[in-house]
Amino acid sequence: MTSVHYTGILERSVTGFSIFFPDVPGCVSGGRTEQETLANAEEALWGHLAEMLLDGESLPERSDSIPPDPEVDEYCRALVRVELPGKAVRLNITMDEGLVAAIDRVADNRSSFLADAAREALAKRRQRHAA
Repeated sequence: MTSVHYTGILERSVTGFSIFFPDVPGCVSGGRTEQETLANAEEALWGHLAEMLLDGESLPERSDSIPPDPEVDEYCRALVRVELPGKAVRLNITMDEGLVAAIDRVADNRSSFLADAAREALAKRRQRHAA
């Protein structure tokens, strides 16, 4: 996987903080604390960029300098790291047949289901470690 960093701009919100990425229009996130917001920002950025790639779009270039916007009440800026999706790797795993059957009942694609579950588990662990 390749790591890239995009500048996120944090703003205070009624419930905590929000973050947006000037180089990635439409990608926003938020949280109750700065730490939670940054953890959520990584997930939002990864998901947004992954969808762009799935749609055949090229990834936005990262700006070296983003001038202040007078209409934005900036709290701070942060470089948010994201691992870009890499090429698929074939795995051979062992699972309980009942669990496999349960996955097959709810998922159109077993591999995508397991990858999504892994991403969710990783996000929860990152949030626990950030707290």
